[in-house]
Amino acid sequence: MIKRNFNDLLAFVTVAREGSFTRAAARLGVTQSALSQTVSGLERQLDIRLLTRTTRSVSPTAAGERLLKTIGHRFDEIEAELDALTELRDKPAGTVRITCGDHVLRHTLLPRLAPLMHDYPDINLEFDVNYGFRDIVADRFDAGVRLGDTIDKDMIAVPIGPPLRMAAVATPAYFEAHGRPATPADLTGHRCINLRFPTHGGLYAWEFDHQGREQTVRVDGQLVFNTSPPIVDAALHGLGIAFLPEQEFAPHLEAGRLERVLDGWCEPFPGYYLYYPSRRQPSPAFSLVLNALRV
Repeated sequence: MIKRNFNDLLAFVTVAREGSFTRAAARLGVTQSALSQTVSGLERQLDIRLLTRTTRSVSPTAAGERLLKTIGHRFDEIEAELDALTELRDKPAGTVRITCGDHVLRHTLLPRLAPLMHDYPDINLEFDVNYGFRDIVADRFDAGVRLGDTIDKDMIAVPIGPPLRMAAVATPAYFEAHGRPATPADLTGHRCINLRFPTHGGLYAWEFDHQGREQTVRVDGQLVFNTSPPIVDAALHGLGIAFLPEQEFAPHLEAGRLERVLDGWCEPFPGYYLYYPSRRQPSPAFSLVLNALRV
């Protein structure tokens, strides 16, 4: 009977999930060449190819898909059980991985989790700043953060913030030169600063709501960004009208550097939720993170 090396199997699972020897090597803390040799050795031992390698990507073969489906969740269960053992320690420990957008990270997650990190120095947090809809199970995140109406029904969703409002803003000089839009439709005649979502590659269509009357406008302008901080900076430079959650502009509105328009068309909507798989037992570290964020 051949004695199996479970490190080889873990190496395969990590490469298959990451779709890259480079990313998998970084996650496992080994060199790329050593990892490649490990997986090749497993393939020789099994006498079957598990991965298809190209210059751009790595993907499982049919046999690799079968093996990944069979053993991948076993390693997840082992990892979860090892995390649960921290209950026996004086203080919980472990890494909690969360995927989220940069707005909620800066304004909600970091401020609320900073005291937790001071109190529990053995808890590590890893944030993946991403506007796309990541598959938190396949990508092995403990949780994700999204707006409440975009979360799959099979997830546990916990509110972590109040309702949000959008704000359309620009500098006083911009409005003096170009006028102020009176309705959302007027935005088509203005220079607007666009946001591109990586999920589908399209530009975000600005959504407005006034007393139950919804209106969506596709705007145009010279600038497109895929994160919110440069949108704020561009608005401050007078390069057009920006449209983001009002919290992004709060200090600049208060100081008069930016002015708001279409205020009556920006109704509150459900805010951010932390979501995680219902079938996975939360680790003590994750439970502490959840309690710190829950409202």
